[in-house]
Amino acid sequence: MTQPGTLDYLVAFDEPTPVANGQGGIKDGWTERVTCWAGIRFLRGGEVALAARLAGKQPVVVTIRASTATAAITPEWRMRDTRSGVEYNIRSIVPSDDRAMFELTAESGVAV
Repeated sequence: MTQPGTLDYLVAFDEPTPVANGQGGIKDGWTERVTCWAGIRFLRGGEVALAARLAGKQPVVVTIRASTATAAITPEWRMRDTRSGVEYNIRSIVPSDDRAMFELTAESGVAV
């Protein structure tokens, strides 16, 4: 179980949605669906993480509480740190052993 005070980042999860482009067409857009507190652990060390940093990517492991709202999150969604505005692509979502939390692997600095 996660200790109190470790979920200290306010993050938002956006779902991809089609949006009118104003010229009769459709473009890809984002709609915020979930906002919650999260713990973010920045990964470093190891060849893969080092190579990612050289390429300007930052892999992270994000821990959020499990709920009906957070259970709807998929890897097609994106995560945003509401304080810094940094956007992360979600790579995988795994429930914790006690199923009280979800652990997401995400990466910033890459195109969606």
